[in-house]
Amino acid sequence: MGKLIIVRHGQSLWNLENRFTGWVDVPLTKKGEEEAHAAGQYLQNEDIDIAYTSMLSRAQRTLDIILSYKDAPIPVIKDSALNERHYGDLQGLNKSSAAEAFGKEQVHIWRRSYDTPPPQGESLEMTAERTLPFFRRSILGDISQGKNVLIVAHGNSNRSIIMDLKGLNRSEVMELELDTGKPYIFQVDEKGKLIP
Repeated sequence: MGKLIIVRHGQSLWNLENRFTGWVDVPLTKKGEEEAHAAGQYLQNEDIDIAYTSMLSRAQRTLDIILSYKDAPIPVIKDSALNERHYGDLQGLNKSSAAEAFGKEQVHIWRRSYDTPPPQGESLEMTAERTLPFFRRSILGDISQGKNVLIVAHGNSNRSIIMDLKGLNRSEVMELELDTGKPYIFQVDEKGKLIP
């Protein structure tokens, strides 16, 4: 049995500007750095044995700030399986402008449906198909050894993991929102099931 702590990176520049980010590597805002510091302070006394993050700098910077509150170095594994959902042709577009260009209803479908990807991009289902095998193999492998694991990644990669842990269906996961910089703490057994 181990502890799993999941954190969405702090606010990024394109979060602030209401733009589709996806795999574009954008920095944290000042507020995003403050959120990361608040998470680090909150997790300061939590035992963490290993940390995982994506290949994108906004998640890595958030993790670096959180780990700066620890007394001893913690091993970090970076993997693109934890990257944000790829928004394809929407990346870089302002969400309001995209709604004007493609229609509000179509953009809503691309953003909120489980299995309809934007043009040249990934759906949440496709994101889960790359995130969950890595999660089950590597992260749950650590938890099954009794390790406490920290994941600092992205809204959609984290949502797919929580969907799996909680057994959420397609409709339920669409209602799941994760705040930037906020730690979510779960007790997980060796089989990857949540302990109430």
